[in-house]
Amino acid sequence: MKNSIVVDSACDLTGQTLNETAKTEGLTLSHVPLNLQIGEKVYIDSEQLNIDEFIAHMESSPEAVKTSAPSPSLFLDKFGIGDNVFVVTLSSKLSATYQSAMTAKDMYLEEYGKKFIHVFDSLSASIGQGVIAIKIAELLKKDLPGTEVVEEVNNFIKGMRTYFIIDKFDNLVKTGRINPYVAKVASLLNMKPICGGNEEGEIKMLAKARGYNKAQNKLISMIKEATPDIQTRTIGISHVKAFEKAQELKEEFIKHLKPKEVVIQEARGVVTTYANRGGLVIAL
Repeated sequence: MKNSIVVDSACDLTGQTLNETAKTEGLTLSHVPLNLQIGEKVYIDSEQLNIDEFIAHMESSPEAVKTSAPSPSLFLDKFGIGDNVFVVTLSSKLSATYQSAMTAKDMYLEEYGKKFIHVFDSLSASIGQGVIAIKIAELLKKDLPGTEVVEEVNNFIKGMRTYFIIDKFDNLVKTGRINPYVAKVASLLNMKPICGGNEEGEIKMLAKARGYNKAQNKLISMIKEATPDIQTRTIGISHVKAFEKAQELKEEFIKHLKPKEVVIQEARGVVTTYANRGGLVIAL
């Protein structure tokens, strides 16, 4: 029996990394792209997106990037792959992507008949979705039935944590999510906010520190305090053009937290839009 995992393009994970990390072979990972718009220019967040060109346009434009959820038809195209389909979407609090996937499920079942398709609301984004996909793959390797996989993953999502360390505030100012004066003062003082997703899948500021090293140390302390079973978990790190910073953080995690594994991935377009150049997303 073949299984497939479908994610949207907010998920920063490749099929190769999924199979290597979960130690599986041939498990299909398909991405459904969101649209990104700057002014009149529309970018499709697919494998063909030139991320450097997109970042340059984003940084030079006075307009905020607008994102839009994929249509149900784009999900529908992926649901024919595999006997069992597990879908992991961007938090329903951040996008209509979850609803598009649910609509596509109803459309598929109506047109083609009975098939196991389950849509997970990640209550997260970026590598958070990736860590969920890895968990699904690990459970599938045990040959568990789909219903048991769903139960285990739902429990995993409830206990999962996602953190963000933002280096630049440009897009948060453009979208009105942060006051320009506050952003300017934070930049002058070299303040690094540590944000995270709450249980409802919304993003909140959890802490702040002056300078990246202090923010990194603060994050490690927060994870250690909040995650007593950290040694059994895989930590995912997604970065926006900041591989060396991500690699350094990985080494610090291994040194101080000793997780089961640490996976590094480069951010796709959606996460780049909000995290900005130098931003990091951490999930476990």
